[in-house]
Amino acid sequence: MRAAQLDAPNTTLSLVERPVPEPGPGEILIKVNACGMCFTEVNLVEGHYPFARFPVVPGHEITGTVAALGTGVSWPAVGTPVGAQFLYDSCGHCDYCVRGEQILCPNKRITGIGVDGGYAEYMIAREGFVTPLPDGLDPVAAAPLMCAGITAFNGLRQGGARAGARVAVIGAGGVGGLAVRFAVAMGARVAVLGRSADGAEAAKELGAERYVNIGATAEQDPAEALRAWEGGANLIVNGAPSSAAAAATLGGLAPDGTLLLLGYGPDPLVLPTMPMVLGRLHVLANPSGSPHDLRDTLSFAAAHGIFPQVTPVSLDEAPSVLTDMAAGSSRGRHVIHF
Repeated sequence: MRAAQLDAPNTTLSLVERPVPEPGPGEILIKVNACGMCFTEVNLVEGHYPFARFPVVPGHEITGTVAALGTGVSWPAVGTPVGAQFLYDSCGHCDYCVRGEQILCPNKRITGIGVDGGYAEYMIAREGFVTPLPDGLDPVAAAPLMCAGITAFNGLRQGGARAGARVAVIGAGGVGGLAVRFAVAMGARVAVLGRSADGAEAAKELGAERYVNIGATAEQDPAEALRAWEGGANLIVNGAPSSAAAAATLGGLAPDGTLLLLGYGPDPLVLPTMPMVLGRLHVLANPSGSPHDLRDTLSFAAAHGIFPQVTPVSLDEAPSVLTDMAAGSSRGRHVIHF
């Protein structure tokens, strides 16, 4: 089979031939249909993950079909369309695992970082960590739901998004754009904070009721702009790769509000303590989700027709696309299509 492999940090992807893996006990062989290219892979290239294993086949936004089952595995049946996610597996016996929060397991493994992922024609997944796709789901358009989608949807749930709540989303890119659409579908009122002076129309198309410019041409402080929104946001979702952008909005929370980090930067998050105490403000971070969260994400996305706009690329194009992503010159979501 053909695969794209990263041999070490700060190198480029190489295209290689590998034997098709055979599933062992508790394993599932997936014939990959599509794999989204996530900014996580940029962090992998830049050596930000001390738990990474090299060489490794990246990719954790995977759709495909079950090709074979290992010993002791009876579900999903061969031929079932499935998705595989950021979370590869977990220990299965810690307190987090037994209550269905495998994403919090201290011994979890991450797809495409600690074990081989979906930049290949076939991959091995673990029993219990693949999710059947709802009927009729386009496997290419759905691929980013396995990471960006579950991160946005589960983050909103963890942050308490609800009908009528005021939800502000910083950055309407891959994760942020889906967070806007999910929040609107949940019945929330949504504002988008972006760096473009003319982003209001795009925000409106996503379903947001207002847009706040936080770019270089901004004339208003983001926290001040949010406070003017009926006293502030109940939930602020940071979908941007910047801790400073999140910190700048804290004063825009309504009392008992939550600042949710789905995106962050390498810089520490520094927040003023007195406003947090007096307003009983909360800060929350969310790392993707567990298998039950992916099942809920896919069901919700299918029911409401929420899918990201993607650009299909071939495996041969993947090395140059990842290089462009690392350089900041790539736009939109790219999905490797086999």
